[in-house]
Amino acid sequence: MEKKAKIAWLYVIAALFVAVGLFLVVKKNTYLFFALPVVLGILLLYVFSMDKVLLLTAFTVPLSVNLKALDVGLAISLPAEPLLMGLLVLFVAKMLYDGQYDKRISLHPIAIVIYCMFAWMIVTTITSEMPVVSIKFLLSRLWFVVPAFFLCAMLFKDPKNIHRFIWLYIAALCIVCVYTIIHHAQFGFDGDSAHWVMTPFYNDHTAYGAALAIYLILALAYVFLPGVKRSRRLIIIGVVVLLSVALMLSNCRAAWLSMIAALGVLICILLKIKFRWIAAAIVILVGLFFAFQNQIIDALEKNNQDASGDLVENIQSITNISTDASNLERINRWQSAFRLFHERPVFGWGPGTYQFVYAPFQMSKEKTIISTNAGDGGNAHSEYFGPLAEQGLVGSLIMVVLVVVTVTCGIKTYARCKNKTAKVLVLGATLAFFSYFIHGFLNNFLDTDKLAVPVWSLAALIAVIDVYYADKDTFESQP
Repeated sequence: MEKKAKIAWLYVIAALFVAVGLFLVVKKNTYLFFALPVVLGILLLYVFSMDKVLLLTAFTVPLSVNLKALDVGLAISLPAEPLLMGLLVLFVAKMLYDGQYDKRISLHPIAIVIYCMFAWMIVTTITSEMPVVSIKFLLSRLWFVVPAFFLCAMLFKDPKNIHRFIWLYIAALCIVCVYTIIHHAQFGFDGDSAHWVMTPFYNDHTAYGAALAIYLILALAYVFLPGVKRSRRLIIIGVVVLLSVALMLSNCRAAWLSMIAALGVLICILLKIKFRWIAAAIVILVGLFFAFQNQIIDALEKNNQDASGDLVENIQSITNISTDASNLERINRWQSAFRLFHERPVFGWGPGTYQFVYAPFQMSKEKTIISTNAGDGGNAHSEYFGPLAEQGLVGSLIMVVLVVVTVTCGIKTYARCKNKTAKVLVLGATLAFFSYFIHGFLNNFLDTDKLAVPVWSLAALIAVIDVYYADKDTFESQP
């Protein structure tokens, strides 16, 4: 009888739900009520299985839509950002309740750099020209970094979750790739449409290209992963082909450069070239640039090849600083960032404020046909020069230190790894992380869920393999 009563109540509740839903649809013309079971299901996951929320977030990030792009008066990415906010709140509540977190991760060098980043961000928020803007920026950085680094580090203690997290993101990204390619085909794959055919999932081709470069490197790593069944390896190769085609059609020159740079690092690692020689070569190249900068700039100014739909012409246009509007506008933003830095070199203008304060620092001779004074044209187009303007010299140096520490840690962990699976994964993660920050010279997307989640989760992956698996012979079992 008790079992029959439970079944009866289930039918009654279901009937009431359908009745209320139909009433709201007919009388109020709203369908939001039907989202209630999904919302309740996600809330239950938060309470009983937070790891599944993280995995769900990985899948939703590429498919999320920024409401700002839909002109509805909000600037939030749905459903990814609410999921990340919820994870941040639960993490803070848990820390306040029991204060327990793995010290091997919390004291890891990458984590320490992250603490420094937030500490300085708090200082520069206090001194900000626009405190409300900086507080919003700080909070958004928190709900990106805490779930994607600190919670993912706990999730990745089980290696199976590393594979799940990466491939859930790749699966969703492949959906976006297919959509984008089909959409692009309707315009004959021309160069102009390549800039926006990935909307509403990515705001432009540069963010899309950066994500493609990261996950193409990771997919390539899986091609060489030991122990993968032949059928799965064929699927992985198919994914590599799809991502490669999507990257080529994205018309994103910065992503292409980042792939070449990652290949260069891979060659150095495989040839076991010591880091000090690489650093010396970089110093020499930078010194030669400043020694012969006038001759180099004169040579670059002779390049009049603009970006187009042709792959070769696009590659040639990378060094065009005379007529290419995209390149010239990027230089305009950088020059404005340098002027903002000279005005406030210590604390900067405040996190997230660049796009609102840079307009008066533009010079008329440097403006382009796509320049704007409205504060709606994006930011400094650099993960290094943006913090330089917004958080002073210290803010920019912290980003450089983050890259150096993470990449160095990744390379050292790769050298230490005894297990080949862990070795391939940490190498792929390090190259993917490096590729983003090479791209970061020309664009910056760490203030968006589309790239923040991949980048910080890659840092978490490197830290976890360094701490738990580098010195172990096995990788498939939990530590």
